[in-house]
Amino acid sequence: MDARIRRLVERAYERLLRRDIDGGPDHVAIIQDGNRRYARERGDGAADGHREGARTTEQVLRWCQDLGVEELTLYAFSTENFERPPDEREHLFDLIESKLRSFAEKAEIHENEVCIRALGEVDRLPERVQEAVAYAERRTEAYDRFRLNVALAYGGRAELLGAARDTLEAVADGRLAPDDVDAAEIERRLYARPVRDVDLIVRTGGDERTSNFLPWHANGNEAAVFFCAPYWPEFSKIDFLRAIRTYESREASWRHTRRDRAVALVRAVAGSSLVETREVVGRLREQLPHVGTDELTADLDPKDGTTE
Repeated sequence: MDARIRRLVERAYERLLRRDIDGGPDHVAIIQDGNRRYARERGDGAADGHREGARTTEQVLRWCQDLGVEELTLYAFSTENFERPPDEREHLFDLIESKLRSFAEKAEIHENEVCIRALGEVDRLPERVQEAVAYAERRTEAYDRFRLNVALAYGGRAELLGAARDTLEAVADGRLAPDDVDAAEIERRLYARPVRDVDLIVRTGGDERTSNFLPWHANGNEAAVFFCAPYWPEFSKIDFLRAIRTYESREASWRHTRRDRAVALVRAVAGSSLVETREVVGRLREQLPHVGTDELTADLDPKDGTTE
């Protein structure tokens, strides 16, 4: 296909996808996979792939803001990445340092009031990277319109283990009563950085796994997951819109499932009395989306001659 025609088709498809999206997730988390394979297939070095991937990161940040996403978490450097060859690891550190400082100076970051924060065992990183983290956080700490979390030296198991150990220590020395240990107490100890529940995880590069990424905030929230084949440097707005559409389809499916369960519950509890049925529906309103309660009420309206 001619390149010009291909661009026209892609733009038309992008517009179609955008029209299909009604709302979207608040928090998107992305596993940016495939930089090295992208470079290798082009005969380039890993460093070239990571540089190209960094450009995609800047684009995705803009797409999130355009679509009303309020929080973006990027898996930039995992605890497993410490096992990579020293020269590649050092290049990654250089790139992370450079991008953090660059982001902290970008006019659009300040115009859009983006708060940059690091998640992970930052103290394991080289001092120059730690300084860049501190600089980016300090320059943007007053903002709250959009939150950009950069997962550095991050591992989900390590995060949960650290929170568990911290909780046990608090109980052992009397600062916390055993009966007070609940989900909120554990969450408060997760890298000491509050993160809202993840609605959608995106992974590029073809692998279908979430790789120890945000297990508490994503798996615990039963986040939608979108796996796609393009390597991270190739990830396009069309791919991103398809991911958002996957999230919306998942939410619609869950809404209908909750509604069906609520109908079954109401019928089991309230029997044939419409008055009792509506009382139970009223109690369920806080647990169902607005559209769900509307559908539930409509479904339970007498259609067979039953009277109050």
